[in-house]
Amino acid sequence: MPAKLKIKDTREQKNRKLTRKDVKKAASRCKNWGRWGKDDEIGTLNFTTAEDIVAAARLVRKGKVISLALNYDQGGPQGGKTKYPALGRFNPIHMMTRTGTDAYSGVLDHRRIRGTDDIIIMPLQCGTQWDGLGHIMYEDTMWNGYDCRNVTSAGAQKGGIEKTKSKMVGRGVLLDVARAMGKKWLPDGFAITNEMLDYTEEKQRVKVKRGDYLLVHTGHVERCLTKKSWDGYSGGDAPGFAFETVDWLHKREIAGVATDTWGAEVRPNETEDTNQPWHWISIPIMGLTVGEIFHLTELAKDCAEDKRYEFLFVAPALPITGAVGSPVNPLAIK
Repeated sequence: MPAKLKIKDTREQKNRKLTRKDVKKAASRCKNWGRWGKDDEIGTLNFTTAEDIVAAARLVRKGKVISLALNYDQGGPQGGKTKYPALGRFNPIHMMTRTGTDAYSGVLDHRRIRGTDDIIIMPLQCGTQWDGLGHIMYEDTMWNGYDCRNVTSAGAQKGGIEKTKSKMVGRGVLLDVARAMGKKWLPDGFAITNEMLDYTEEKQRVKVKRGDYLLVHTGHVERCLTKKSWDGYSGGDAPGFAFETVDWLHKREIAGVATDTWGAEVRPNETEDTNQPWHWISIPIMGLTVGEIFHLTELAKDCAEDKRYEFLFVAPALPITGAVGSPVNPLAIK
């Protein structure tokens, strides 16, 4: 059994704030530009091979399918009080264009078929979603060294989410950091360090490998659902990745990473002069596809019960041409 991790509350460990200089150094260490050629638009998704997918399929033993998505409705995570309303994200607006009442009345009988139709209006990143590689810039540059002006009012001309439509399938690994730390959910401001990721791996007897999709459970969504309030979830303080984990993720050569928080990294951020510094490195520098607002409660419970923290992961983005993000219904299949 792994030795017990002796770590103080990380909110008390920050002896100094990181600076833009630290971000620049990390960019130099973790840069994957050109690794898959000068024209690459999918980044670390290249790490997953056909052999990896075949091996992941063999992890299915009991045929249990667990959805990791929140429902897209007016009760979603954009409904609480938020510090950052200027992001313009709101919960989905669902409207019917043909209803059962229309069918019953026969008003549409001239079409010789009775049915219903509907539409939805929603920001692509308002719920369970993937960040595309055109979502975050490193100063004037996006993934693989492309000029940030490749993302225009017509959408992403480089790194559009549609380029990933045959990806996001492979071995999924859940690291239940909350459980490993002996908590139902981690408190706001709790920074998940490299040491904690290593400890959780050892405790769960699982190893994150090249080409994997890493899911990290903090309990943040579960906390909001339990308290019946999304206040502060969107853009507010939260547990999440410490900035130092960009090196851990880069070294492990994972295909993608997802968490149950709004912004993956710890908030308040560890920098004063750079907002969301972990994003500056993970997406435009590493080319890492990042998932957010995943609902990991049921999966965490199932993994704790059967002691199996690996599974077939299937979560393709919607192939929306030029999009910089996408809603998704991620599936863990065990």
